[in-house]
Amino acid sequence: MTKAFTDTRIDVKLVLCGLWTATLFVFAYVDIFGFYRADVIDGVLAGTVSSTGFAVDQTFLLLTTLYVAVPALMVVVSLVARATVSRVTNIVVGLFYAVTAAATLVGESWVYYIVGIVVQVVLLLTIVRVAWTWPRT
Repeated sequence: MTKAFTDTRIDVKLVLCGLWTATLFVFAYVDIFGFYRADVIDGVLAGTVSSTGFAVDQTFLLLTTLYVAVPALMVVVSLVARATVSRVTNIVVGLFYAVTAAATLVGESWVYYIVGIVVQVVLLLTIVRVAWTWPRT
């Protein structure tokens, strides 16, 4: 006799929190793996971001920190904000980050990076879909 497993419904807030967390892990590891690339290391040593020419200075690092801080804060927003605020915020921020992540693929030839960004975009679009289809009472 086989027994069926109980499948519990997970609250939308927890699903969104989990998706943002997974997105952050992919985001971080794609960047970390980049330090195995000679062009990235050479750029860092020269004080620039490889292939973009951006100078690695205080402004760049501040803007990068702010860019990463938003998805980190979305983990918390997804859990604690009211449903209406969380829904809209997740849709807007998720779409913004999906577009900006996809834009980094322009001219990219490294397969690990392409796969990582595609996974990230899929996670972000899933965030948008989950928020868009938020259950109503």
